[in-house]
Amino acid sequence: MNLFHWNSQKYSKKKNKNMTTVQLKTIGEMVAADYRTAQVFKNHNIDFCCKGNRSIQEASESQNVDPAVVIREIEALQELGKEENENYKSWPLDLLADYIEKKHHSYVSTQIPILNQYLEKLCQVHGKVHPELFEIAEEFKHSGGELTAHMKKEEFILFPFVRKMMQAKQSSSKLEKPHFGKIDNPVQMMMHEHEVEGDRFRKIAALSNDFTPPKDGCGTYQVTYALLREFEEDLHLHIHLENNILFPKSIAMEKELNG
Repeated sequence: MNLFHWNSQKYSKKKNKNMTTVQLKTIGEMVAADYRTAQVFKNHNIDFCCKGNRSIQEASESQNVDPAVVIREIEALQELGKEENENYKSWPLDLLADYIEKKHHSYVSTQIPILNQYLEKLCQVHGKVHPELFEIAEEFKHSGGELTAHMKKEEFILFPFVRKMMQAKQSSSKLEKPHFGKIDNPVQMMMHEHEVEGDRFRKIAALSNDFTPPKDGCGTYQVTYALLREFEEDLHLHIHLENNILFPKSIAMEKELNG
């Protein structure tokens, strides 16, 4: 066997091994390990947050995308290293809960009234020519109300228990049983609500032509759609941090503490 043929076989085996590793992970696990991969999934309209428990094969086929193309793009990212990747997975759970609350919850609370106001103005000025604006405004209004209630449940019920678990682990003390039984109960509720909002924003994106203002769109139109896109992107990261990192690690910690 010549050297060229041997090296080719070696490269092929290495590549096949990497592809197998990628194929075995769910898309949520991949994004949890390296958030840069989120952009690959976004580019192919693959939901990595609410539906992060799927394989690349399943997720790609649902969008009529060749899984091999997605795998190649992910491998290309992995070759670049992880210097720019924020490793949320290594954070202590109480720090991650604090970060989600102070960054993402605060952002959502601030942006909801701003976007409601912009959308109301667009409906008044452009609604006759673009009736889809009324449906977008209605969907976002519902989303704002649901997300506000959802975040309160996390801030007053789920996140405080996460912090109690961290305290119990650090002090080697007994963990008191919460009124909701096991943490899996509120987690399943939160994940269901995440999926509802993910579906709602997919509808808003479709109604708005993927947040693309029409040719006759004014400056307010452009600003509003840009803010809606930004809101959706923040929501994707927000949900990802909870569904793919905070929630599974919290469930694992509870099992560890209860022995």
